[in-house]
Amino acid sequence: MSLIFVNFLTSIPDYISLAVEKNSTIAYLTICLAMFLENIIPPIPSEIIMPLGGFFVYQQKLNFYILVFWGLLGTILGSLPWYYLGRLVNEKRLSNFLDKKGKYLGISSDDLNKSKRWFDKYGVSLVFWGRLVPGIRTLISVPAGIELMPLRKFLLWTTFGSLIWVVLLTYSGYLFGENYRIIQTYLDQIKYVVKPILILIFLYIFIRILIRFLKNRA
Repeated sequence: MSLIFVNFLTSIPDYISLAVEKNSTIAYLTICLAMFLENIIPPIPSEIIMPLGGFFVYQQKLNFYILVFWGLLGTILGSLPWYYLGRLVNEKRLSNFLDKKGKYLGISSDDLNKSKRWFDKYGVSLVFWGRLVPGIRTLISVPAGIELMPLRKFLLWTTFGSLIWVVLLTYSGYLFGENYRIIQTYLDQIKYVVKPILILIFLYIFIRILIRFLKNRA
């Protein structure tokens, strides 16, 4: 089963190429589906899907703006399952759980309310910038759902962040032409640099919140 899955992942560019040769409408829908799956299954890289589409724009087989629209649509639709998964673990369920079992964890429902206020303050930035970071752009939808970010606000900032990402990848593929695959190599290198930085940032934020929380309890 795992071998079939790996073969499927590696064959996605071939499916897109075949769709382009068949019909441009089928190609747009295939790219939309690929971007949808990329958000559901993180191993599928948008870093190769949209630059490949940009390469076909370079060959004048696809339209840049139509391609961006369908790529963006697939990305937005793909973010929703993770968002709703987060909402399943909603505030009420967490609050009830913490009221009953929180004493064993050293966490109360009041702490949950404090964290929600923190996400309300910084959540928009996390959703927007998270969509631009390879490696976390898929899962950034989960905390938004957990913290019950309003769907309209989530979709608005997901759309803005994803639009920038999709446009950059597509235009890069157009600029690089037949060398579009090099984009993934560059982004993989960036990913190795960005991830440790993000971990440090989140650790810093966590420590600041923990210190503030301990001061409030003192």
